[in-house]
Amino acid sequence: MKRQATHHPALRLLTALALFTSLATLHGAEPVPPEMRGVDIVEHLGEKIPLDVRLTNEQGESVELGQYITGDKPVMLMLVYYSCPTLCNTMLNELTHGLKAMQWTAGENFEILTVSIDPTETAELAAAKKANYLREYGRPEAARGWHWFVGDKANIDRLAEAVGFKYKYDPVQRIYAHPPATYVISPAGVISRYLYGISYDPKTMKLALLEAGEGKIGSTLDRLILFCYHYDPSTRGYTLMALRIMRLGGGLTAVALFGMIGTYLWLERRRRRRMDEASAAGPLEEPAAAAGK
Repeated sequence: MKRQATHHPALRLLTALALFTSLATLHGAEPVPPEMRGVDIVEHLGEKIPLDVRLTNEQGESVELGQYITGDKPVMLMLVYYSCPTLCNTMLNELTHGLKAMQWTAGENFEILTVSIDPTETAELAAAKKANYLREYGRPEAARGWHWFVGDKANIDRLAEAVGFKYKYDPVQRIYAHPPATYVISPAGVISRYLYGISYDPKTMKLALLEAGEGKIGSTLDRLILFCYHYDPSTRGYTLMALRIMRLGGGLTAVALFGMIGTYLWLERRRRRRMDEASAAGPLEEPAAAAGK
């Protein structure tokens, strides 16, 4: 007897989400699946997120968001939920994979804030998730820089609204429908960049963090590299800017040329000074003449 195929409701939702994301890239492509109506990202670039949003961290402490956005490092913010059967786990797995490929480490160069959108989830579940992903990350020192939160609906919705995260709960399937996105926040709490999708390219993450860091992280070379890249909204990634490379190359050439000219003038001035000093001292006596006197 032929067995009838069965499909998990969450898998159907994930398929609908993938279809919706693909269609959204096409102008005028609108049949939106019923599961995804009202689910969207509305960008609020340049706007400040509310730092007084109150959440509970993985240790069970009631904290404000501003305690983790302190003005010295950029932040990656994720809105997920810990019991998500598919999409959120995929996002977190791919984020961890991308983080492992970066030289920078959470807690040293940037912070990660992972916030559950499910108000029924507990700090104990957040702590278990943190332990699992830190183990996978393989950098125990990141424990001080990767923070996990739960909260009540009012505070979750306030944060979601601030970053333009439109989601909804499906009571029939008992899952949340939400778009896959990560938010890069400046040290001052301003939304700097949206990273879309479920894959995390290490180069893109580093450039987004450099851009958000406002010169507070990264080496001089890192900032020169950032100068050569430009965020392209159509590809949702960073692309090399030929004109900027030419400008940078021209600037470096000019610096090198002025350096060479400056070094030549300094050496020439030094040579002339020595000649003048020798002339002022008078002619040197010949050794034989000096001995015959």
